[in-house]
Amino acid sequence: MRRIIAVLALGTMLVGLYPTPTRADAATDAALALGAFAVFNQLWAHAYWGYGYGGPHGYVVRPYPYPYYPPPAVYSAPAQPSVPLVQREVVFPHGRYVLRGDGVTEPYQWLWVPNPPPPPALPPAAQP
Repeated sequence: MRRIIAVLALGTMLVGLYPTPTRADAATDAALALGAFAVFNQLWAHAYWGYGYGGPHGYVVRPYPYPYYPPPAVYSAPAQPSVPLVQREVVFPHGRYVLRGDGVTEPYQWLWVPNPPPPPALPPAAQP
């Protein structure tokens, strides 16, 4: 059984390798040839342009796939401007105003916060 499969496989390969006459005199034939060349490059170019290849000096590793172009530049975000300090509390003897909001996402709003009342005086008997 194995011999039959081997003979059929060999026969199929020999028929596939049999040269057929071709003509390359039309524009479509040239386009097909260019297309075949492009596919060939896509399939086999990685052996040279890839991350490494086995050459006469052993396996060579390249830092990036295209050796003639520098790696892409990396830019950092621009520095944020410093926000000016805003006085958020105005203190009075009987209370204070507190500024709420940031003026962008929430509007500014002054809020009055009264001071708590003083504690009651101690009874006279408890004084020393």
